[in-house]
Amino acid sequence: MTADAEPSVPVGPSVPAEPTAPTAPTKGTRSAPDRLLSVLGAFDLEHPALCLTDISRRAGLSLTTAHRLVTALSEWGALERDESGLYHVGLRLWELAALAPRGPALRQIALPYLEDLYEATHENVQLAVQDGPEVVYIEWLSGRSAVGVHIRVGARWPLHATGVGLALLAHSDPEFQDQYLAGPLTSFTPYTITDPARLRRMLADVRRTGVAVSSRQVTDDALSVAAPIRSPGGPIAAAVSVVVPQADAQVPVLVPAVRLAARGISRALGWRPETGA
Repeated sequence: MTADAEPSVPVGPSVPAEPTAPTAPTKGTRSAPDRLLSVLGAFDLEHPALCLTDISRRAGLSLTTAHRLVTALSEWGALERDESGLYHVGLRLWELAALAPRGPALRQIALPYLEDLYEATHENVQLAVQDGPEVVYIEWLSGRSAVGVHIRVGARWPLHATGVGLALLAHSDPEFQDQYLAGPLTSFTPYTITDPARLRRMLADVRRTGVAVSSRQVTDDALSVAAPIRSPGGPIAAAVSVVVPQADAQVPVLVPAVRLAARGISRALGWRPETGA
C-alpha cells in the first residue's frame, strides 16, 4: 500500500458503515500544495537557476514528482527554462509580486539609478523587462509635473510601441525580430510605427546609437528615450527610459542621462564593459 492510499475498512453485510474521520497523513506524507511550494522554495538568492535534479534534491522530492510539478509550473508561467536547461523563477510570479509592497532583486538594484535619473529630469522614469512580444514594467517613478502616461507596475505593452520595447527588441535575436515584425503590429496613435521596413531601420539605429527614441507612439503628447541594461556577460536584462512631454523634449540632453543610468544599473548587475568601451 502506498503512503497516500487509505486503508479499507471491511463492513459486514448487515452492519451499516459508519462515517470515519479523515485519516491523518502518515509520517513522510506531504500534501500536494506542500510539494508544489517546495519546488518554488528550492530557489533563493544563492540558487536563482537550478536544473531538474537540483530542484528534486532541494525540494526533497522524487525526480518523477519534481518533473511533473516543474512542468505544470512552467506551463503556468511560474518557472521558465533557459537554453542551457536551467530553470528560473518566471515573470508570472513577478506580476503577482508587483502587487506586494516589496519588489524583486532587479528593481532593488536599479532603484538608486532610477532615482538619480528622476532627479536629473523630474519626469517619468521607467524600468521594464521583456516577456515574449511584450514589455512588462517593473518600476515607475513619476513627479507632479510629469507628462501623463498609461503605465503602472506590472503593465504590458507591445515591444514596437514604447522606447523600452524598442531598446529590447533591437537586441533580440534576428529570428525573433523576423517573427515579431511579420506579425500584426498594433497602432495606438497616428504616429505608431507599424511598417516593418521602417521598424528595421529604427532597430538598426538603436543598436548603433545605444538608445531608442519613441515619439508619440502610445500617446500623442509624450516622447521617451530608452537604453538597454546589460547583465553579466553582455545579454540584455532590461531597459530604462525617461518619458517627457513631446512638445519641448530636449533629446540631446536626455540621451546621456539615460545612457548613464543604464550603464550604472548594468555595472551594478555585474556587467563589465570591454576594454575601451
